Amino acid sequence: MYTDKLPPQDVDAEEAVLGSLLIDGGAISKVASFLKPPHFAHERNNWCYQACMSLSDRSEAIDQVTVARELERTGRLEGAGGRAYLAHLAAVVPTSFHVEHYGRIVYRTAMLRELIRAAGQIADIGYQDTPDVDTSLSKAEDILYKLRLGQSTRDFTHIRDVIESFLGEVAVPADAESEGKEAIATGFIDLDKLLGGLQRSDLIILAARPGLGKSSLALNIARNAARNDNVRVAIFSLEMGKEQVVQRLISSEARVDMQRLRLARLTEEERNRVTDAMGILSDTNIWIDDSPSPSLAEMRSKARRLHLEHPLGLVIVDYLQLMEGSRFTDNRVQQVSEISRSLKGLARDLHVPVIAVSQLSRAVEARTDHTPQLADLRESGSIEQDADVVMFIYRPDLYVTEDVWSSRHQNEPFPRGIADIIIAKHRHGPTGRVQMYFRDKLTRFENLASPHAAPA
Repeated sequence: MYTDKLPPQDVDAEEAVLGSLLIDGGAISKVASFLKPPHFAHERNNWCYQACMSLSDRSEAIDQVTVARELERTGRLEGAGGRAYLAHLAAVVPTSFHVEHYGRIVYRTAMLRELIRAAGQIADIGYQDTPDVDTSLSKAEDILYKLRLGQSTRDFTHIRDVIESFLGEVAVPADAESEGKEAIATGFIDLDKLLGGLQRSDLIILAARPGLGKSSLALNIARNAARNDNVRVAIFSLEMGKEQVVQRLISSEARVDMQRLRLARLTEEERNRVTDAMGILSDTNIWIDDSPSPSLAEMRSKARRLHLEHPLGLVIVDYLQLMEGSRFTDNRVQQVSEISRSLKGLARDLHVPVIAVSQLSRAVEARTDHTPQLADLRESGSIEQDADVVMFIYRPDLYVTEDVWSSRHQNEPFPRGIADIIIAKHRHGPTGRVQMYFRDKLTRFENLASPHAAPA
């Protein structure tokens, strides 16, 4: 249907960009951030722009003489039209003032050509007539998503480019204003000190046995990130409906007993606190999806779509074992392995931390001290492998009576309401444990240093 049409291109704009650079080499700073050699439709213009970028990388002057020498060095001078073509380019524009405008035209036509190429790839996927529609849709979405973000298939990157990017980050003083800019703060002082915040592209597993508060901690982190730092948070709640999620957030924010809130048995003062909490939470950027048992493709598609509309800072999945894996295997271990790899891929894809809440196996209950271990991660050892951080919640007061505790720890008070957050794996730093107060009736974790933090 479209084979008789030429792909979008603008030769005049390409020549205007190159001409601007030849008469004003410094103008490359205005286009280098978004315009790359492959964006030029004509090969000789691609070569000329490559030569300009190479000279710029070496901090050398850009003009007719130096570009001709660079093209000659790479054996492309004659193929590019020789010195006569460079002279033609320099005469195309009288000034470099509009170089960015011309560069945007070149970039736009390049994206349209990429769109045509992507349409062909998607058509090929459709013609394959595979039995798994979800897989086909996922492949098609991958193509469009990468195009939308201006991404192509990753290739080798020279270490110099990575180092320059890293230097740009460490060159900024780690003062109160800039510290944690890349990482997402959990809002819990000791946890943020140990982890340095939640790092982007990381998969964080938050695991515990039922009833220890893992969903509450995940929601508390979501609330802290959204309220304190205006982070956009996406919550995939597979276990609870969105109404239950919101009730927990309100209970924690208003410091009102969850059961009393659910039954609407509130005092006037509590009702006022709930109203205030609802106003505060309404102003946060928290998005909730409560679809039961979503497929990997569905979850990834929703996260990407939301990310394009409202750039995300944090994704929470509650909880991992309720996700659906591949339909081609009934082996649950393989399915969970696939799920954990997919969640790690989502974290890297969106460049955000992903917190995945996870169940622990019953092996915890069988041990004398009941302290969780990495081997307790339920159904798959690959969860540990894929995760960048693994956190466990351990509450001594649920496993030891006050009398037994007193006989074993004569000089220590009974740890009522104390929750140990155990960092069992930390790919980027130290492991260890921190302590918080957990008020289960309020579904609320608190810093030990909090003015409200005191045993219930």
